[in-house]
Amino acid sequence: MTLRLAIAGAAGRMGRELARIVHGTEGCTLAGGLEAKGSAAVGADYGELIGVGKLGISISDSPDTVLAACDGIIDFTIPKATLALVALTSAQKKIHVIGTTGIDVAGDAEIREAAARTCIIKTGNFSLGVNLLSALVKKAATALGTDFDIEVLEMHHRMKIDAPSGTALLLGKAAADGRDIALAEHSVRVRDGHTGARNSGDIGFATLRGGTVVGDHTVIFAGNGERLELRHVAESRELFARGAVRAALWAKGQKPGLYSMMDVLGLN
Repeated sequence: MTLRLAIAGAAGRMGRELARIVHGTEGCTLAGGLEAKGSAAVGADYGELIGVGKLGISISDSPDTVLAACDGIIDFTIPKATLALVALTSAQKKIHVIGTTGIDVAGDAEIREAAARTCIIKTGNFSLGVNLLSALVKKAATALGTDFDIEVLEMHHRMKIDAPSGTALLLGKAAADGRDIALAEHSVRVRDGHTGARNSGDIGFATLRGGTVVGDHTVIFAGNGERLELRHVAESRELFARGAVRAALWAKGQKPGLYSMMDVLGLN
């Protein structure tokens, strides 16, 4: 049976990319688009908005209307909107694919609780390359140990509103998991002024913003006399959209639970 998918943040850059990929992917169909109240896109035909011709699907500002017409929703929005939506998707047992970044610890707890009732896939990055990179980072952190300092460097476009990026945190967590430590206890996000020497075991993050960069992430392992750098460069939002749609198709028929892209790709 064809999977009916809706897009949250339907008129945004990522929302439109997701809609185009859903429309062109076998096994799923575009079933709706959700936008915030007051958005100029509300009422527009989604097909005309994404340049594929009229589809007879109007963008709505009513979550209940959109969810009634779909089997699942793909959500790359903002934390407040995602947390409000996950309460509805879990109650209605709809697949919820979450690419929203910047969700805090309390929000993550809400999502884990909601996943007891429906299938939720949440990750900092839906790219195949990034998830393979994450697996490599974990292996390298295990093999190299604390003799090598770890720094995560990331750059995104000037409009990105959260830092470090969800991908940077995903890679930092992979490094922490490789060392069997808690990232929260060893994460260094800011350095300014007289900081003193670097603490052994710290995982540092550096954030760059500018231009139209889609995503550039490097994990640096710096040892005595040598340095290993593992890097991923995203050149188009399409790769994230394709990964998210692949995740939604994988979720069809899965038991309730909180999954990641590593589960989808069989890397866990």
